[in-house]
Amino acid sequence: MLSCAVASAVLGFMLTVWYAGPLFQAAGGSRLIFILVAVDVTLGPLITLIIFKAAKPGLKFDLAVIAALQIAALAYGIHAVYLARPVYLVFTKDRFELVSAAELEPEDLKKARPEFEHLPLGRPRYIAAVSPSDPDARLKLLTASLQGKDLQLHPQYYVPYEQEVPNVLKRAQPLDVLVKRDSEAVRAHLESAGRTEDSVKFLPLRGKLTDGAVLLDASTGAPLDIVLVDPW
Repeated sequence: MLSCAVASAVLGFMLTVWYAGPLFQAAGGSRLIFILVAVDVTLGPLITLIIFKAAKPGLKFDLAVIAALQIAALAYGIHAVYLARPVYLVFTKDRFELVSAAELEPEDLKKARPEFEHLPLGRPRYIAAVSPSDPDARLKLLTASLQGKDLQLHPQYYVPYEQEVPNVLKRAQPLDVLVKRDSEAVRAHLESAGRTEDSVKFLPLRGKLTDGAVLLDASTGAPLDIVLVDPW
């Protein structure tokens, strides 16, 4: 019962903080929930049900071993969820990239500005990444990109989102592009937010399992919401 309570608390935190709203689907939260549920159901109650016999010799020892295994597996599941949590929505060039804690290497974080040395523990933050101007640094970045480590995975190039708002607005696309693809989802947001179509723009969001679009205030560039509509 204790493990069920802990898992339920973790799931509640996941769904309201780390994977709130569309981020759950974009970041692949369903796979992590499967891990927690499998641990809780399989390693605990199900195994206990299989081996339980009231008069079985050594039953207390067996139950203690099962409890220890379940606690260890649950701790592993919680740790996996913690590492996989989204920490940043990074604006790069003409889109946002969803970045998880596990993707950022500790050695790279040491090279970042002080405000980016420590990863957020709560909701993921909107930030930006700017390509270096130094030719040698650009070449190293290009080489790393060819190996799958793109700009958004280099914390030393992180800057506050507000610094890149002019470029965000320059790259942002009119909302009618999304309306043509899924008018219901987009209009639902406009109605709930009390906004007109021309007051909102968007940029694509590349997620882990599903892509979407970040809706932006057309005047200030402030992020408003995420919708899971094909932005490409």
